[in-house]
Amino acid sequence: MEVLCAKINPGAQRTSYACENTIQLAATTTSSISPMPLTITVDTEAIQRLDLSPAEGILKPLSTLEAPDSQLLQLQIDYVRDADDPRELSEIPEVRLWFIRLDSRYPWLPLYLDWQAGELGRYTAMLVPHQFSAREGIQFNPEALEIFLMQKIFVLTDWLKQQGSPRRARLKAMAQILGYELDDGFFEVIDPGC
Repeated sequence: MEVLCAKINPGAQRTSYACENTIQLAATTTSSISPMPLTITVDTEAIQRLDLSPAEGILKPLSTLEAPDSQLLQLQIDYVRDADDPRELSEIPEVRLWFIRLDSRYPWLPLYLDWQAGELGRYTAMLVPHQFSAREGIQFNPEALEIFLMQKIFVLTDWLKQQGSPRRARLKAMAQILGYELDDGFFEVIDPGC
């Protein structure tokens, strides 16, 4: 069997994404939702209680709509920490755990992120082990990144099919942003006849 998934950029784990103390994740909506950006604000208390209610009011309705074509949702993380705490948000275990819970409940969320603004990279940093380098930015663990990507491709392929909206090109673009190229043959294996 030929290799169906090949890295475009062997140094993908070294792709830089500027992570700031305030993370904004953008997501897309469909034409039936207001084209104005929606912001979900998540504070320290919600993160400490693993409370997804700040996000659910916006994300639940999105789950019933057709897959998005544009990105309009933003997530504002207001996590209070000591002034001398040098960690990025993606390095704080409580914040990462909140994102793991969010991703478990809404696994299709990456489709709604503003990829052009680097939001897919920031979201991925919350879920994939990585290190920061002052010179190179985020350096993802390559095996963990590949596992994350493959899991997302499997879940999103099924979700898009259930939505009646197969968007192979969208999934291929997502993989490419993370440094991978997926052949059409790969999708034929995981979803024959699609």
